Amino acid sequence: MKISLMKKLSIGFLVTALGSILIATLVSNYMIGKKFNNYLIDEHKTKIDKIATIIDGLYDEQTGFSDSNKEEILRYSSAEELYIEIKDLNEAVIFNSGSSNLQNTTMMGSMMNSMMDNFSAIKPGEYTEDNYPLIKNNQEMGSIVFGYYGTSFLNTGALTFKMTLNQSFFVSIFIALIFGLIISIFLSKQISSPLTKVTITANRVRNGDLEARSHVTSKTKEIVDLNVSINYLAATLQSQELLRKRLTSDMAHELRTPLTNLKSHIEALLDKVWQPTEEMLKSFYEEIQRLIKLVEGLNDIAKLEQTNLNLNKSQFNLSLELEKIITSFEPLYNNSDSKIYSNLIPNVEVLMDKDKLKQVMYNLLSNSLKYSKINEEVLLTLKSENDSIIIEVKDNGIGISEKDLPFIFERFYRSDKSRDKTTGGTGIGLTIVKSIVESHKGIINVDSTLGLGSTFVLTFPKSVLNPDK
Repeated sequence: MKISLMKKLSIGFLVTALGSILIATLVSNYMIGKKFNNYLIDEHKTKIDKIATIIDGLYDEQTGFSDSNKEEILRYSSAEELYIEIKDLNEAVIFNSGSSNLQNTTMMGSMMNSMMDNFSAIKPGEYTEDNYPLIKNNQEMGSIVFGYYGTSFLNTGALTFKMTLNQSFFVSIFIALIFGLIISIFLSKQISSPLTKVTITANRVRNGDLEARSHVTSKTKEIVDLNVSINYLAATLQSQELLRKRLTSDMAHELRTPLTNLKSHIEALLDKVWQPTEEMLKSFYEEIQRLIKLVEGLNDIAKLEQTNLNLNKSQFNLSLELEKIITSFEPLYNNSDSKIYSNLIPNVEVLMDKDKLKQVMYNLLSNSLKYSKINEEVLLTLKSENDSIIIEVKDNGIGISEKDLPFIFERFYRSDKSRDKTTGGTGIGLTIVKSIVESHKGIINVDSTLGLGSTFVLTFPKSVLNPDK
C-alpha cells in the first residue's frame, strides 16, 4: 500500500520527536532521581550522626540518662522516625525508644512501594540498622543502634518533590507531542504541497498539455530548482513541438509542389497535350533533384542525435585543412559574384574529427553564401588567444534579426519562414554544427545585426584539441 509523502513525513517527524522525548525523559528522570536520592540519604546519615552526637552529650558517666534526656531522645526518635536503642559496654539496654515510631514509615514505605522502586537506593520497607559508639570524654561507654526502614529519608517534602517532578515530565511529554505533531504537519505540508503541484504539472505535460506551468512558491532550494526544471522542460517541449509542426507543414508543402508539377506534366504527356521535349525532361529532372534534396534533409534529421557520437579523431594541420575548404568554395562564391578571404595562422596542429570539422565549415560557409547580398565578402579567420583556438566566419550578408538570434541553434528553427527555393532547408544545420562543436569541448557563439551581416565564432580549448600543449 502506497502512503503519501505528507503522511510519511508526519509519521517520521512524530516518531522521531516521541523517541527523543522519551529517551530524554527516562535519562533525566533516572539521573535526577538518583542524584536526589543520594542527597536525601546523605542528609539522613547527617541527621543520624547529629543525633548520635547529641546523645553522646546527654549521657552522664555517673547517672546515665535522666528522664528529661530520655524524653528528648524519644522526641528525636519520633521526629525522625527512628528506632533508637542504647547499650552499655556489657550489652545491657540503657534506653529503647520502641518500634512505634517506625509504623508511619512502614505504612509510607508500603504506599510508595509501587511508585518509588526505581528512585530509592534502599528498597522501600527494608529495615536497616546503623551502629554508633557511645562516646563520653573520648572514651567508649557503650553503643547506639539506629534502626529505620529504607524509606525513612523520604519525608513528605521529598515525596511531594518527586511526584511533582514525575508529573512535570508527563506533562512535558504530552505538550511536546502536541507541539511535535503540529510542527510535523506544518513541515510536511511545506514539502509535500509544492511537490504535489509540480507532479500535477508534470502529469499535464505528460498528457500533452504543453502549456501547463508550475507556479510554486517555496523557500526550499531543491523544490525551487525542481519547479524551474519542470517549467523549462515544458517550455522546451512546447517550443520543439511548434517547430516540429512547422517543419512537417513546410516539408509537406515543399513536397506537394514538385509532385503536383510532375503529376500535371505527366498527365499532359499522357493526354498528348504536350510532346516530350528536352526542356521538359530537364524540368522533370530539376523537380526530382529537389525532391531528393528534401529527402536528404529528412535523413539529416534522423542523424542529428548521433552527431556527437563516434568521433573519429586524428591529428592534422588545421590551417592547411581550412585552406583546402576555402579553395573548394571559391568557385561557388565567384559564381555568385561574392568573395571569400582568409586570415589563418600557420601550422596549427589539432586532434579532431576531420570529417565533422568539414561538415561544420561547409554548413557555415554555405549559409554565408545562401543568405548573401550582391558583392558579398566572407572572411574566415583562424587565430590563437591564451589557451584557446578560435575560428571565425564573418560575412556582410542579410544578418539575423534580434528576435531570432537566441533560437538559431534550436532544432528545426528557421528565421526564414517563407522557405523559398533558394534558402529552404530543414532548420537543423546550425543545430548539427553546435552539437559537433560541443562534442569537441568547444563553444559556438554568433554576433549578428539584421542587414549588416553575421559573425560565427568557434572556440576550442588547446588542451583538448592538442594534447602536446
